Amino acid sequence: MSDTPRDAMNDIVLITGASGGVGRALVHQLRAQGLRIAAVSRDVARLDDLDVQARIAADTTTPEGASLAVAACVEQLGAAPARLAHCVGSTLIAPLHRTRAEAYREILRVNLDSAFFTMQAWLLALNGASGAAVFASSVVARIGVANHEAIAAAKGGVEAMVRSAAATYAAQGVRVNAVAPGMTDTPMAAGILKLPAMREGAGRQYPLGGIQTADQVADVMSWLLGAGASRLTGQVLAVDGGFTTVRPLVK
Repeated sequence: MSDTPRDAMNDIVLITGASGGVGRALVHQLRAQGLRIAAVSRDVARLDDLDVQARIAADTTTPEGASLAVAACVEQLGAAPARLAHCVGSTLIAPLHRTRAEAYREILRVNLDSAFFTMQAWLLALNGASGAAVFASSVVARIGVANHEAIAAAKGGVEAMVRSAAATYAAQGVRVNAVAPGMTDTPMAAGILKLPAMREGAGRQYPLGGIQTADQVADVMSWLLGAGASRLTGQVLAVDGGFTTVRPLVK
């Protein structure tokens, strides 16, 4: 076990899925705080324009790839990252009866397997030290949304894993939380939001109105990794304009 005091977390953050919309936004925010970033993507060339201390090519959907990402961070920055932000993800909009087994397994691989193996590799590298991790879930794991059965199953698994890991490692001083975003203006949602009418219709689903930005999701993830959230663990915060909890007043 490490002898590092729990209040002495280092300034290294491992961000997986750093080339995506939310991952990029989080990189910018955490760099502005002076933290050192190890950014991970399957295509390392997509990280070239990011201001980070390490760019790592790894596929975190396998235990070998996740271990490689963490090991490369340790090698290049000199220590295991005290903070982890797992932003890897994909989506599938299809009713269950039209979802092929291959598509379902791919959704689990990208969303749930990657979260499990990345957390496992990170915890092993911490070796008993304290830390903070944040994962990406989705509103569809918290409330029934039609035609999202596969991704709801995968993200529901991520949320359950977060709660269990938070319980297992709390005594070590490790905090594990997640965010559950609603529809967010990122490249992943570009197809749905490409037409003004589609964007307007999507925005009307949310009590606060409109479509949130990647920065708004990254704001919450950044806070969960910081000292301001030092008493939060095992939580899933819905960043969704009220979608899962309130209904707007209809006039």
